[in-house]
Amino acid sequence: MFESLLNAFRAPDIRRRILFVLGILVVYRVLAQVPLPGIDRAALADFFKNNSAFGILDLFAGGGLSQLSIVGLAMNPYINASIIMQLMAGVIPSLQALSREGEYGRQKLNQYTRYLTVPMALLQAFGILSALNAKSVIIGGFGLGMASSWVQMITMVAGAVVLMWLGELITEKGIGNGISFIIFAGIVSRAPAGVLAVLQQPSPRDIVLFGILAIVAVAVIIYIQEGQRRIPIQYASRVRGRRMYQGGQTFLPLRVNLAGVIPIIFAISILAFPGQLAAYFSFSNVQAIQDVAKAIGSFLSPTSIQYSIIYFLLTVGFTYFYTAFTFKPDETAENLRKNGGFIPGIRPGRPTQEYLGRVVSRITLAGALFLGIVAVAPVLAGVLDSSLQGIAIGGTGLLIVVSVVVETMKQIEAQLMMRNYEGFIR
Repeated sequence: MFESLLNAFRAPDIRRRILFVLGILVVYRVLAQVPLPGIDRAALADFFKNNSAFGILDLFAGGGLSQLSIVGLAMNPYINASIIMQLMAGVIPSLQALSREGEYGRQKLNQYTRYLTVPMALLQAFGILSALNAKSVIIGGFGLGMASSWVQMITMVAGAVVLMWLGELITEKGIGNGISFIIFAGIVSRAPAGVLAVLQQPSPRDIVLFGILAIVAVAVIIYIQEGQRRIPIQYASRVRGRRMYQGGQTFLPLRVNLAGVIPIIFAISILAFPGQLAAYFSFSNVQAIQDVAKAIGSFLSPTSIQYSIIYFLLTVGFTYFYTAFTFKPDETAENLRKNGGFIPGIRPGRPTQEYLGRVVSRITLAGALFLGIVAVAPVLAGVLDSSLQGIAIGGTGLLIVVSVVVETMKQIEAQLMMRNYEGFIR
């Protein structure tokens, strides 16, 4: 790994990409330190001490929400908008046709996702500020008829849009997925304080147990990310113009976890949204609404068994969903047929498509179960032992950090390999 990093910094083009990503992350962390005006900091700290649902959102925000910075919403509105757009692309025929139009279709869907991010951010900013106002966190009160409240909401929406733009810049001009990198930077920024809190545990047993869980989680995530099924591909001899190309044999690598860390991010975003709404309505003047909101908040507490079960099911479900969105057996089979390739023993066309679909479904089951188990294991540890409840959020952060690091290293190695073969491609 360290050799690949050294080689990457020796290559000017890859070094520029890495430095560009680091520069964007520095800008993000600077913005995370700019506080929203009109906030009582002492009351805000007390609010986050006793609210685990907002603690999950603060994990994605890298502490920006607990400090209520201008980028306190982080990537949550963009993630929720992406989930909605991908679900709509699967059920609305016009969007489904647009998703199959190659690069143009992807750009249009990304554009619609950006548009949807703005109202999602506005709704989320209203919910968070309303919940905080009920706890007297906002100085001077909060309401839609107050100009100061609109300034606060618009500022948070603008921060979410800026982060969305920074994430897309990383994806376009850097290395890896911009959304994952922004979340990664926020989690890593909280790592020193988290490690210090663990080391201050009164019981050595807790420290040892935390270390064992961290090592096992890292090992399993790396195992999943590196695991793949290699489908043999045979190419027949073919003639193009006056030249004849000999056939050859290669393989189609299908990763056990094609979705990467995205299912975890989607699952937590979905789980955090009802808790956020419940926190807002728990201060309603209508007693019935207040009781229902508190019941939902208690049911979806990150330290409960039912939360772990739903978290596991959502992680498994989103792994299948995102795999189906990113890998299309029909397109792969058609590309193989056009290039004269076939799987030995499988006829080209429809049989190849069905075979690839079966293989991807089986290996995705293994990847989804592994990912789901590793995701909920730290949460269950906190449920079974109350002294380890802080590990629940720390374990989720560890999953995201390890997955992003592994994926980034694979991206760097791919860039280095392309550079090594560049002379043969020209």
